[in-house]
Amino acid sequence: MGRDVSTRTFTGEDRRHYRERVQRCLDALGTMLAEDCFSFPRQQMGLEIELNLADRAGLPAMRNAEVLEKIDDPAFTLELGQHNLELNVPPRELAGDHTLGLERDLRALLGVADAKAQDAGASLVMIGVLPTLRPEHFDRRWLSHNPRYSLLNDQIFAARGEELVLSLEGAPLPGRDAERLLSRSESILPEAACTSVQLHLQVAPEDFAAHWNAAQCLAGVQVAIAANSPFLLGRALWHETRIPLFQQATDTRPQELQNQGVRPRVWFGERWITSIFDLFEENVRYFPALLPETGDEDPVDVLGSGGTPRMTELRLHNGTVWRWNRPVYDVVAGVPHLRIENRVLPAGPTVLDTLANAAFFYGAQRALSSMDRPLWTQMSFQAAEENLYAGARHGMNAQLYWPGIGWVPPDELVLRRLLPLAHEGLRDCGVSDEARERYLGVIEARCLAGRTGALWQREVVAGLEERGAGREGALAGMLARYVERMHEGEPVHTWSV
Repeated sequence: MGRDVSTRTFTGEDRRHYRERVQRCLDALGTMLAEDCFSFPRQQMGLEIELNLADRAGLPAMRNAEVLEKIDDPAFTLELGQHNLELNVPPRELAGDHTLGLERDLRALLGVADAKAQDAGASLVMIGVLPTLRPEHFDRRWLSHNPRYSLLNDQIFAARGEELVLSLEGAPLPGRDAERLLSRSESILPEAACTSVQLHLQVAPEDFAAHWNAAQCLAGVQVAIAANSPFLLGRALWHETRIPLFQQATDTRPQELQNQGVRPRVWFGERWITSIFDLFEENVRYFPALLPETGDEDPVDVLGSGGTPRMTELRLHNGTVWRWNRPVYDVVAGVPHLRIENRVLPAGPTVLDTLANAAFFYGAQRALSSMDRPLWTQMSFQAAEENLYAGARHGMNAQLYWPGIGWVPPDELVLRRLLPLAHEGLRDCGVSDEARERYLGVIEARCLAGRTGALWQREVVAGLEERGAGREGALAGMLARYVERMHEGEPVHTWSV
């Protein structure tokens, strides 16, 4: 959400003042873009990994404060639910062998952290949705002990005026009927079930629109070939259940506003853009403040006096509009820069899979953003959005639309079109041949094998049930195997069922 907030009640005057201050931020941003005030010394990547904590029985371990204390590393922070942590990886250059170094560092960091978590009776799990979650784990008492989470919970429910409804129909397991979930929650903790990998890329202002449009084109493909969230509350649902779950878990709209077409706060968007300003302006125009807390600076005055505005209100507001590709304004050491935050990917299954997914995104995005005839001039924005939901629902079994091909399975699209582009894009970024071949080789092998984390989970659960296990036992047994293979570190397409 950008920063911590107070626990006080907001008034109408707070909201009016906040609205005025956000507009001042937009004015300052427009001036900064026009005057080219942003830093872009080199292309940097960043990474956030949301993690689950599970106990020895595979159930959620509500111990994140205790685990965080034992880990004692500022790279790890609390997340929404008490069974969540987040790992924030410092930015580093994309070029050269930096991704190989990142892989080594992540393996070591997660290994040490997991050993310390074990002292608190918990294990770290990189997975899109922890399959052993039950309705009782969504009780409000399991919110992490940070005032901002309680305040966000209260504001979403105040805006909505009624309990959340989770309603999903799944892609059936082989030889089975489709399963349906209908559940209600009086907290936003279903959002804590959604654990993702967030990829950051620093972008020059003049290149932002092309990179964002390219990322939107890629979203459905990313989800389809990296799906890892097939189960929720005991049901086999979408291959990447995280996508619809996150939208429903943070939905401030009662049914009547949904019927009117009011936009959800988890949002793909509605059009291709020409500037990062378009996205921030849409956020301000369409979405009322959830957390209308103001800072003490006037960004226009700060800019006029030669300073760099923090844009406190704009950043806070941006943190409560959950775009799948989010614009980011940030200031480091007094210097402003812009980033794209790609939020569509689930966590896991392994460090190697995670970095392979990242390399594919960075490479394909770079290549698509540099094309003479941009892809987004050849397909509708709605087609890109439909691809996201098709990829999330069906994974490798989806049919995606792609200009020049038509309807195509994601594995074929990647192997025929996007993998060569990703190689080209990574070369243009200066990524070493060794790193490029290592990570894109994983994507190629995964597509040839046709196996994602979601498909592996579904196959294992189906097999355990055929041998007599009930659904809860099958999910626990599958998770135990998953955690073992996650720690072994071999990519998911090599895992046996």
